[in-house]
Amino acid sequence: MADLFRAPPSPPLAEALRPASLDQVIGQSHLLAPGRPLRVAFESGRPHSMILWGPPGVGKTTLARLAATQFDCEFIALSAVLGGVKDIREAVEQARQHLASSGRHTILFVDEIHRFNKAQQDALLPFVESGLLTFIGATTENPSFKVNSALLSRAQVHVLQPLGDAELRQLLARAQSPADPGFDDAAATLLVELADGDARRFLNLLEQVRAAASLRPDPAALIDAALLAEALSRGARRFDKGGDNFHDQISALHKSVRGSHPDAALYWLCRMLDGGADPLYLSRRIIRMAWEDIGLADPRALTIANDAAATFERLGSPEGELALGQAVVYLACAAKSNAGYNAFNAAKAFVREDRSRPVPVHLRNAPTKLMKELGHGHAYRYAHDEPHAYAAGERYLPEGMAEPGWYQPAPRGLEAKIAEKMAFLRGLDAQAGEAGQR
Repeated sequence: MADLFRAPPSPPLAEALRPASLDQVIGQSHLLAPGRPLRVAFESGRPHSMILWGPPGVGKTTLARLAATQFDCEFIALSAVLGGVKDIREAVEQARQHLASSGRHTILFVDEIHRFNKAQQDALLPFVESGLLTFIGATTENPSFKVNSALLSRAQVHVLQPLGDAELRQLLARAQSPADPGFDDAAATLLVELADGDARRFLNLLEQVRAAASLRPDPAALIDAALLAEALSRGARRFDKGGDNFHDQISALHKSVRGSHPDAALYWLCRMLDGGADPLYLSRRIIRMAWEDIGLADPRALTIANDAAATFERLGSPEGELALGQAVVYLACAAKSNAGYNAFNAAKAFVREDRSRPVPVHLRNAPTKLMKELGHGHAYRYAHDEPHAYAAGERYLPEGMAEPGWYQPAPRGLEAKIAEKMAFLRGLDAQAGEAGQR
């Protein structure tokens, strides 16, 4: 019986502080400042379907709810993780009932829209097109890859950004009441750092710190960094092992190596390791970087990349991570060439489009008497028996195929020496051609 009179539990701080109007939203000024796209859309009084794309805790759900309030619409929320076509049909039926009974239109909010498959996304289309539903989707993934083109063409994409340090400090000020213990500057800085741009995470951490502070002999004492360190475990930076953040950071690592910036390469490698990326996957990517961007300009880079991967497999984490770190430093500092990469891709493209050209007779294998009688291998010149171990003027491409010139050594590292040798050998070819014409 006593339960009937028990006070309901307080809502989480993130829910209690959810903005009730657009002016209370912290962050996203590029969308919400006067004259900016979402502010203009809200002030127009005409709802439109949209996709809100951004990392967790930046206000996607809040903006969807505010849209329903601003446009005086019914609000139905679905989770693409838990829902399906059946839930979409039920939402459509509710929207029809609201329109018939009160004349109010419905905003259907689908959280994590990227989790819906093609059939589920297609089920929304007729009702978005008819205007029965105004669709608002939220996603942490690039909608151009994860949302059907038909649905994407009917929704305006708005990109939301992580909250900056100043914005999180503004949120801290809003969350504090006179009865709450204050934060010294070091503690506030650490709390902002741990939130990593995520407002919801920031408020959840704040609640944990307050709970720890309430257990002290003096609960009202100023909160310092030492209390934060005791109350909170340092979380990993924002990292999605399979989504856009993952591919963006891989891209940043690769481009830092290609750009010969060892510190940036180490930063992105450590960011990914800190965030839980699979080091074996990273080791494979490092090997790929060596082949793609360094190649024959410094063949040692290929060996170091392979050795680093083997070292990690032998030592595991965290000891083996040092080998990966040193590998990216070497790769970043090494001479760069994509000549081999470009030549390989050009040859692949040529072969894919070209006809099947026969192997020249003098290059064919001749293991049997019949093949020799047919001329296979006849007049083949064994390079090791020639001056400079090079059969000047010999042809190795199919008959009638022009020299393509795919491989163009870069004027850096070992490839500069390779370019000199290739020029020397081409000179021998030219001399052999002139001698043959006499």
